[in-house]
Amino acid sequence: MGTPHLPAGRRRFLQTAFAGAVVGPQALTLNRAATALAASAALPNFARGEVVRTAGDLADGRLLEAPRSIPIAGRCQVLVVGAGPAGIGAALAAAVAGASVQLIEGAGCLGGVWTAGLLTKIIDGGRKTGIMREILRAMVERGSAVAKKTKGEIYDPELMKVVLEEMCVASGMRIQLHTQLVGAVVDAKKRLVAVVTESKSGRQAWAADRFIDCSGDGDLAAQAGCRFDVGINAACECQPMSLMALLTGLDAEAIPQFVREVAGEEAKSNLLKLMRDTGMKPSYSGPTLRLLHSGIFSLMTNHEYGVPAYDAGKISEATIRARREVHQIVADLRKLGGPWKNVAVVATAEQIGVREGRRIRGRAQVTVDDIVAGKKHADAVCRVNFGFDVHNVRAGDMFSGLDEIEREVKKYRAMGAKPYDIPLGALIAADVDGLMMAGRCISGDFIAHSSYRVTGNAVPMGEAAGLACAASLQQGRLPHELVWREVQRL
Repeated sequence: MGTPHLPAGRRRFLQTAFAGAVVGPQALTLNRAATALAASAALPNFARGEVVRTAGDLADGRLLEAPRSIPIAGRCQVLVVGAGPAGIGAALAAAVAGASVQLIEGAGCLGGVWTAGLLTKIIDGGRKTGIMREILRAMVERGSAVAKKTKGEIYDPELMKVVLEEMCVASGMRIQLHTQLVGAVVDAKKRLVAVVTESKSGRQAWAADRFIDCSGDGDLAAQAGCRFDVGINAACECQPMSLMALLTGLDAEAIPQFVREVAGEEAKSNLLKLMRDTGMKPSYSGPTLRLLHSGIFSLMTNHEYGVPAYDAGKISEATIRARREVHQIVADLRKLGGPWKNVAVVATAEQIGVREGRRIRGRAQVTVDDIVAGKKHADAVCRVNFGFDVHNVRAGDMFSGLDEIEREVKKYRAMGAKPYDIPLGALIAADVDGLMMAGRCISGDFIAHSSYRVTGNAVPMGEAAGLACAASLQQGRLPHELVWREVQRL
């Protein structure tokens, strides 16, 4: 594939894109004057101790901030928000296709839930091709005996960080970590033209021709004013969050009945029985202990219910509760003595594991009926082989207080899932042009989301979005104007 080029008209558009730009949820305006000021010496130099002094008034419980100029930190052809599994796939695909790529990530490493979240298990990745296969191959070649035995699906999070960094740096993309998305700029034609971030460098704007929301929770799309759905019902009840941990001080040969890779699915029920019989009350009824390497295990043993993925305060409270629970459970296991006498926490995840956030409205939607029917699409970007995985939305037994929607979930779980396709249209925002999504924030219903949300599907979704963005630049068309068969032939 050749290097994507920008039509002359598109270049002129970018030069004036910020004139009259409008913003969705954020009170932000960028205009020519602000753009000019952004390049001037009038901006504060944080390195010299200069500060932003913004006049403002407090009214009705809000700070009314005066307008200020924002520097344009960078311009690129494809900008990817979020460097989790979907973002890695998107950024690599676009960069390899020849586009200039900027990858923005809030954490201090690439990989998202794989690394900052300490997930340690890739689900539904084994049958994938392309970038997902390359990552699994790297985990096998450079990983432990467990990684080799599981074909890379059980991995070391620290090794994953290094592998992803090597792949992304080699592609030539630009990477900025420790940077949080805080706004989006949409022009009068409902076309996304820039994003706004906050970091150690202050508030910055980033201009691009195409954008891919790989934030997991649809943060960019929401900032741009896209419609979205949340949860199972009108109360927006979502699947719970879980905090992963790494443990040491255990010998897998002494506790084989509790290790997932040794005892299989029964390991969960065995561990739960041990915990409950000795007075422990884990909030998750399927506690999972995995051997990674060198006496290092991963543990998932908690659920945090009723936490919106877009509420930082509640996520913070959930993280603190979950970390306290993990440490208490490990302390209680240590009190059992015997093979547990030296068990200790090596690390808990920086990022709590979020199963469900916003589902952004797309040009197409993945539905539960698609999964039951095993639906195929001419514009298929990913084949999903994973079934329904709806965790309890409330504490207690699943479906303990059955309402109409929960009965629907139970019905479809009984019917079972067949392998099915995700169409390109589910990755293209319906309300804003120039924006695609990849990962668990794509367009789908609640039950379907429980199937496609796993990370083995996020990577090929991201890869398709990155390729589509690069191809759309080459062809001088927006992503929703593409014919996927033509993109695949490039």
